[in-house]
Amino acid sequence: MAITASQVKELRERTGSGMMECKKALVESNGDIDVAIENMRKSGQAKAAKKAGRTAADGLIVIAASTDNKQASIVEVNCETDFVAKDDNFTSFADAVAECALADEVADVEALLNQPLHKGEETTINTAREALISKIGENMNVRRFARFESDNGRIVSYRHGVRIGVLVEIEGGNAALGKDIAMHVAATNPLCVDSDGVPAETLEKEREIYKAQALESGKPDNIVDKIVDGRVRKYLSEITLVGQPFIKDPDVTVEKLLANANAKVLRFQRFEVGEGIEKKTENFAEEVMAQVRGE
Repeated sequence: MAITASQVKELRERTGSGMMECKKALVESNGDIDVAIENMRKSGQAKAAKKAGRTAADGLIVIAASTDNKQASIVEVNCETDFVAKDDNFTSFADAVAECALADEVADVEALLNQPLHKGEETTINTAREALISKIGENMNVRRFARFESDNGRIVSYRHGVRIGVLVEIEGGNAALGKDIAMHVAATNPLCVDSDGVPAETLEKEREIYKAQALESGKPDNIVDKIVDGRVRKYLSEITLVGQPFIKDPDVTVEKLLANANAKVLRFQRFEVGEGIEKKTENFAEEVMAQVRGE
């Protein structure tokens, strides 16, 4: 049967796929749009499964926040190349995922993937992800997210470019202080807010290392203990937010900065694109040929 332009238009609006792909799907389904959509979804799932083994270590960090600064979400969405990370289809998808993470209190990424990409629609985040993989030709993942909600304080967010994002829950102070703290976290990547957040086993391991080093130098036991205590204090000042020198004024620690403003940081979350992902190095010519072959 003849496929009309209006049918192609409707299928494009409902799937976001290209005109030729929509026309092909309609021909194969004899003009049945619902069947065409189902077949396109199956095709997308197959292509997504085929590309699932490819490393997706690029991408972007997206933040969504409520207007009252009481809620915010931060999401890392990955793709394979910086080129795709700038694609409008990819960025729109990532923005929608962040809005979904803000609106829906879900426990993990798997639950998030099963949420509708847009409110009132049937298409889930995962279905949209698979369709986007089919359309663009790269593996894509929603890797992780965090959602903050504050009762007595405020949630401050900061994004450095598209690759680093930070959420901070802070009590007291003002908006400018909150933004400064979020920028500081983005720049210095502290492990936790204060020493209470350092795992006991981590601290004990550091103590053992420092003690072994001091004993190796032949120092007496009473001096060794002082050396270890001093090195532990230095270690905590480097890895804890409150112990670090403030990036805008290194003569003042973040702890002092907060105390002067009668403020307190309750928690923070920092995401950086691709951190912890081992990126596979490939021959560029082979990579291009793989793209040409549609692998």
